[in-house]
Amino acid sequence: MLELERISVSYGKRPVLREVSLTVGAGEVVALVGANAAGKTTTLRTIMGLKQPASGIIRFHGEDVIRLSTVERVRRGLALAPEGRQIFPKFTVEENLLMGGYHRADRNHLQSDIARVCATFPRLNERRKQKAGSMSGGEQQMLAIGRALISRPRCLLLDEPTLGLAPIIVEEISSIVRKLATDGMTLLLAEQNAAMALSVSDRAYVLESGSISLAGETTVLKETEAVHRLYLGA
Repeated sequence: MLELERISVSYGKRPVLREVSLTVGAGEVVALVGANAAGKTTTLRTIMGLKQPASGIIRFHGEDVIRLSTVERVRRGLALAPEGRQIFPKFTVEENLLMGGYHRADRNHLQSDIARVCATFPRLNERRKQKAGSMSGGEQQMLAIGRALISRPRCLLLDEPTLGLAPIIVEEISSIVRKLATDGMTLLLAEQNAAMALSVSDRAYVLESGSISLAGETTVLKETEAVHRLYLGA
């Protein structure tokens, strides 16, 4: 469904991604793990067209999307729940969810989609008229994911969804990822919390200093000495 081929990205003269290649198959949960500043966020921003690569190809459903705008990529089925959530704090929960459908031509179906998202996240349903900025970090993360789902994505990109959250909320976010996968959603999950990411994914890539250093099925990667030493604390 999604393919990056030898993507390189720089900020000014500083290279951030070096010939990164990865694939995400339909229905897969693929994790992109790495330390802070490894290039995970830049990878997702580049996929969405928020950062232009210096070289390489991005294909979505076989189509080269490198020259398409972010809006066009969203229309084709890519969506991002960004790092730091980036909700609209002065808008209500419902207004934030409506913003997820700003590009859609079928806006008459937005309310039914909001009802579906609120069924997935009951806490959002309880707070539909509440200002988003007054909610907890975990609730705001649910809102960021829900807002992305309103665009009806075929591939959902999650950037550090557990960042700064308490362990009990991390487990709740993990459960949400598992449920989305069970429902057939294709996901690319960028996470510094490798234990969480490897617990919910089918395959994983390890990103170090802008390059892929390891890749494979999660069950295999979890047993490697390098992953244990660097990311699992063993």
